[in-house]
Amino acid sequence: MSAIRFGVSPIAWSNDDMPELGGDTPLDSILADIRDVGFEGVELGGRFPRDAATLGLLLGSYGLDLIGGWYSGALLLRDADAEIAALQPHLALLKAMRSEVFVFAETSNAIHGDRTQAMTATPSLDAGDWPRFGERMTAVADYVESQGLKFAYHHHLGTVVESLHDLDAFLRHTDESVGLTLDTGHAALGGIDPLLVIRKFPERIAHVHCKDVRRDTFALARENGSSFLDGVLAGMFTVPGDGSLDYAAIMRALQGIDYHGWIVIEAEQDPAIADPRTYAALGLATLRREAAQAGLQ
Repeated sequence: MSAIRFGVSPIAWSNDDMPELGGDTPLDSILADIRDVGFEGVELGGRFPRDAATLGLLLGSYGLDLIGGWYSGALLLRDADAEIAALQPHLALLKAMRSEVFVFAETSNAIHGDRTQAMTATPSLDAGDWPRFGERMTAVADYVESQGLKFAYHHHLGTVVESLHDLDAFLRHTDESVGLTLDTGHAALGGIDPLLVIRKFPERIAHVHCKDVRRDTFALARENGSSFLDGVLAGMFTVPGDGSLDYAAIMRALQGIDYHGWIVIEAEQDPAIADPRTYAALGLATLRREAAQAGLQ
């Protein structure tokens, strides 16, 4: 059987991209909810202390491990050496916390944090730009791997790796050290079948983010020219078990490739409408049930 652990992102409680969403929720309250729901770990949030000793004591008091955390890269603008220099503080914190995963996303030209940009304005790379981007990404991934962490690139709506075409180009131009954070929700809304990715690129699945989707809400938001963040506010994402994705099939597919590591619920919604603790409990119960039935435990 594969060894997996369940974790969560704090974004459902307090949204880093929209501080008005849950920004006044005490961090202690967030961590208490995460512990009480039954998660073993949490991903790094924007409001977490960045001093390893302080953060270690804080998370330790709630019995939580730090899984890893998002890093915003700029490899379209700088070379691998410059990126490696820039990521040192983030890497040092993860290493000190004995985290396992370095989640990287190219954000130099991303639009997902800009409410003035429609989702349809997602940036794209010309065919001639992929080789250099991939070469730089591989060099950074090789370095991160040499430091003892799994490198897990996060494909994401509003970035240069959004669609199946983007993902295929990205994987063709990077080496196997460049793992993926397979995000089921971003995959589905980007036109990517997460089951296809698992089966076609098993060696690349380094980390898993689970969110569910409300396709009608997404389609309406996109049709109306809404931004990514306005789509979030409208409720295009939710937790596993509350949307249209087949998590029984996803867990079976992960079992089929002997996936081991973290499975993280990361489903941003407006916490004033979707109580984070209630939804997190639903998501975890769904994943635990489907994983157990799939033999992924």
